[in-house]
Amino acid sequence: MLYLWLKSFHLVFVIAWMAAVFYLPRILVNLAEAAGEPAAVRERLVLMGRRLYRFGHIMFGIAFLFGLVLWLGPRALSSGPLPDVVAGRHWIDAKLTLVVLMLIHFIWTGRMLKRHARGDALPSARALRGFNELPVLLLLGVVYLVLAKPF
Repeated sequence: MLYLWLKSFHLVFVIAWMAAVFYLPRILVNLAEAAGEPAAVRERLVLMGRRLYRFGHIMFGIAFLFGLVLWLGPRALSSGPLPDVVAGRHWIDAKLTLVVLMLIHFIWTGRMLKRHARGDALPSARALRGFNELPVLLLLGVVYLVLAKPF
């Protein structure tokens, strides 16, 4: 029962982080398209982006902690053979690789926002739209690996 609660909390915080991962690049698109808008509009978008970036880091941290407990818990508490989920299964290695790539994308997005706030130019809105689609593909891979556990 505790395992299911931990897994549920992990999933909720992952979903919250994914909201930030998906929306932060969209804020960059809006900033790229707001060149002719009043400064107040651009400042509001930068403020929204900063808050969302901070929120995303907090949600990732909490999701990471729950994931770590789920991953290490069976190792620490088991006196017998480990469950299939952690023993000899490499799907989780692939999943964690995709999560790291998503985290790199998120951090890169945050750095673009910070550079823009300092006055640097953003890539084109079209390029940012493409950049915005990368986490969708990574998440698709994560979901497939978690559900299918193909290797």
